[in-house]
Amino acid sequence: MKKLLVFALAVLAMVGRVRADEGMWLPMFVERLNYVDMQKMGLQLTPEELYSINHNSLKDAIVGLGSEAKPRGFFCTGEIVSEKGLLFTNHHCGYSAIQKLSSVEHDYLKDGFWAKDYSEELPAPEMTASFLIRMEDVTKDVLGVVTDDMDWDARNKAINGKIKELETAASEEGKYNPVIKGFFEGNEYYMFVYQVYTDVRLVGVANSSIGKFGGDTDNWMWPRHTGDFSIFRVYADKDGNPADYSKDNVPLVPKHHLPISLDGVKQDDFTMIWGFPGSTERYMSSYGIDYNVDTFYPIIIDIFGKELEVMDEFMQKDDAINLMYADNHAGLANTWKNFIGQCTMLRKNKVSEAKVTLENRFKQWVGESAARKAEYGDVLPNLKKSYEDLSDVAKYIFYPNFVAQAGPSGLATAFMGYYMAAQSKDKEMEAAALMELQGMDVDGMFAETNPQVEHKMYAEMLKTYKNAFKAEELPEIYTVIDKKFKGDIDAFADYVYDKSIFATPESIKAFIAKPSVKKMEKDYAFQVSQQMTGVLRQHGLDYRNTMNDIRKNDHLFVKGLREYYAATQPEKSLYPDANSTMRMSYGSVKDYMPADAVHYDYVCTANGIIEKYVPGDYEFDAPKRLIELIEKKDFGPYADENGDLIVCFLSTNDITGGNSGSPIMNGKGELIGLAFDGNWEAMSGDVNFEPRLQRTINVDARYVLFIIDKYAGATNLINELDIRKSEPQPIREVEETEN
Repeated sequence: MKKLLVFALAVLAMVGRVRADEGMWLPMFVERLNYVDMQKMGLQLTPEELYSINHNSLKDAIVGLGSEAKPRGFFCTGEIVSEKGLLFTNHHCGYSAIQKLSSVEHDYLKDGFWAKDYSEELPAPEMTASFLIRMEDVTKDVLGVVTDDMDWDARNKAINGKIKELETAASEEGKYNPVIKGFFEGNEYYMFVYQVYTDVRLVGVANSSIGKFGGDTDNWMWPRHTGDFSIFRVYADKDGNPADYSKDNVPLVPKHHLPISLDGVKQDDFTMIWGFPGSTERYMSSYGIDYNVDTFYPIIIDIFGKELEVMDEFMQKDDAINLMYADNHAGLANTWKNFIGQCTMLRKNKVSEAKVTLENRFKQWVGESAARKAEYGDVLPNLKKSYEDLSDVAKYIFYPNFVAQAGPSGLATAFMGYYMAAQSKDKEMEAAALMELQGMDVDGMFAETNPQVEHKMYAEMLKTYKNAFKAEELPEIYTVIDKKFKGDIDAFADYVYDKSIFATPESIKAFIAKPSVKKMEKDYAFQVSQQMTGVLRQHGLDYRNTMNDIRKNDHLFVKGLREYYAATQPEKSLYPDANSTMRMSYGSVKDYMPADAVHYDYVCTANGIIEKYVPGDYEFDAPKRLIELIEKKDFGPYADENGDLIVCFLSTNDITGGNSGSPIMNGKGELIGLAFDGNWEAMSGDVNFEPRLQRTINVDARYVLFIIDKYAGATNLINELDIRKSEPQPIREVEETEN
């Protein structure tokens, strides 16, 4: 006989290695499309426990974070983690609200904030929490209004009318907020019925040196050591209904909240993420990819890069400016680096080539049938032509649009209505336009701006425009700059800020008190605004018509692709692109190899914070107390079995923007972390899922609890949470008889 060590639960290992699962799936179809696979991978919940409209289920703990009472889209996801409406999301998701609540004296981004009780919780500006009540397939109703003789515009008008009718009926006189969205490029339609809570309050957030550790340098990169979380609470009236902020409101008692696991993660553990992914383009043609990489992304990278340079110059010198521009900078920087990554990885991962292969197979399938050829034969040539046209017109749209919004010229645009009314010689129209000017919040137009930053930004935008065009394509204002300012755009910007009507609140108020068309016409800032608007007007119709053609042909292409897959790969389940509606993705904890001879582990520890730590650095500074706790290994119950503190971990879940803050859960539906980023090597993932490379970066729940408890001492919050840890399984000796 020989003795073998057999661990409890070892049977799970016999299921086999889990795999990366592509797809952001609608929860209402989980039982039919995904449940068996999820069970094999480690899911322990029933379909009814995942999604139900009749009983409390996991979906009731998932929250869409928005800024309006009508939830057309969500900027992030949150999850309810207590019986008193406590909500976890990412630090960067709460960033805007935290910035608005901050001042130089009480800078919660810089110093953090922890409420000791309900009375100290702060109303979060412009933040709403939407709970999904149910989703419903309304395709037949919506497309039932479409007839064969309708052109594209008439079709859309009829569809929009029907959508409005269905949404109104489902609102139950304002009790709910229904939203109907198109899927598969308008080939299907689903309704999502929400309850939207508008009283959301800040409860706790760590310093940005924890919540944004690594800054833009580490953004999208692994390993990552960012404590990307913030804590809010949802409030309701005494009956549990949505209500605007009131001191009489009480913490929401949710239908479901997520327990938090201290068990941690192992390679190949089952994971699932629920949330509200913003947008993907998995059905985009190769022509669309080439347009983005060669034209659109480079334009935005150019413009945003210049804006970020200006902000960085001033933000790193002045705390007040840093706080003022923090939210705007964070959004620009994220998009800027995202587009750089997409440009790089779409090419490196040969995504366009993969799409061409699919398109060639599709064309072959179309050509095998006269009926299919009649319906789909022109769709790809049409897309090719439309994207070529779009490439020709794009720079005449994006560059002037950003210049027209900059500095005094951006403010001058708001006066265009008065100018046109005064030019019309219609006294009633002019009087109405003047009344509108007199009602302007002029001081509000300058709020959250710094004259030095805006001044330099204005000059840099004018330079960026000039560098993007040939001399003969430039508007007349550049001739003025050449003749009167010797080509010196900085000198021109100085003159504008010194002389323009639109440069200061005082000069604008003086103009409104005594308006003059002649003064406007002589004003250089107004001339810039007029001329940039003229460029937009000259090319705008071509741009709109081309975009309309692309949408029409995308609709037809996806319709054809679905038929193609049904005929050639009937076993393949298709999922719709993300569109800020609730989705579920599932996968596993997994490492990866980004390049030859390079291996990335699936976890990173607090040791990496010490390694990256640079005292006083804009991105890699860290609080003294955090460093001391790490050096002492004072992690309490949040350490792993080796005594290390796991900060972040990787999983194969399929996510995108909007999933930020989403809960990543184990097979029991327990929170094990918060999703907050993707990885650099798979930046092409919004267009094509990369199973070998694509990973989600998650902040570990144990690190979140460590910061709340050991670092911040917010034990009132720890006591509120449902924290669980499995009992250690005994090692059993099993005798095996040798024959």
